[in-house]
Amino acid sequence: MLFLSLIIAHLLADFYLQTDKMVQEKLKNIKKHILHHYLLTTVVLSAGWFLSGDHQPLLRAVVWPAMFIAGTHLVIDLVKIKMVDEYTNRENFSKLWFFILDQLLHLVMIMIAIQLFYGMPLVSNFSRFIELLFEEGRQLSTGSSILFFVVILILGTSVSGHLIRILLGSLPGQLLTFEGKYTFKNELKESGYPKKRMSDQGLSEQYSYMVFNKHDMSRGKLIGYIERLLVILLTYYGSYPAIAFIVTAKSIARFKQMDDRDWAEYFLLGTLTSMFLGIVLGILLREVLN
Repeated sequence: MLFLSLIIAHLLADFYLQTDKMVQEKLKNIKKHILHHYLLTTVVLSAGWFLSGDHQPLLRAVVWPAMFIAGTHLVIDLVKIKMVDEYTNRENFSKLWFFILDQLLHLVMIMIAIQLFYGMPLVSNFSRFIELLFEEGRQLSTGSSILFFVVILILGTSVSGHLIRILLGSLPGQLLTFEGKYTFKNELKESGYPKKRMSDQGLSEQYSYMVFNKHDMSRGKLIGYIERLLVILLTYYGSYPAIAFIVTAKSIARFKQMDDRDWAEYFLLGTLTSMFLGIVLGILLREVLN
């Protein structure tokens, strides 16, 4: 339970307490970000120390582990910021791999902290987790099941959304939805013009307007959250055909915009990635809890 609780604290600090502005200016807001991690980790460790009735000194059971996790998080983030600026060259796939590697390193540091300060063997804990996946009749405790469910919810919403946003890059902000084309014609006839011909003389002006609508990104984010949660739920119960109805509903709602090739490719990439993540998380939830 301690391991899952620390993962939840990490995800909350990284994806809920860290605003978009903090992400854009991460080096400037790094101290505030690390403070969030330290406070949440301290709260989790303190609650665990109090509820378990452990007789370890508070300094060893709470303060040092929290400082270790927050300190290693600071080092990893600083290295990541430098490497992203130097090596990604604004390529989305490079940023995506740096993001995945960054999260894996944070996860490993949490596991190392548990081993160093609580004496829980790293290898045996990992092997126990694998056994839960592949051996029948082995289940998590009720508390651990609830915590694991919360982890899946966070991964299926904010974390997956952040991953998809990195993959798509700045494309959603560049795409505008074509709403229509309007043409206005203004004709002005003047009787004072010299009549060189039999027809009336005058001026004629024509104006054409292309109307676009910029996407509401907050609304799209909410749709993505609900979509992945539904996919996780349907996958958990093995209702794979029902997932096709979600894709169909999205396609019908965006049918008018499919004429734009850029928009169609963006829609397809985002939808397939979202479905893939939802199905993977749903399978993981089913295999661990059942």
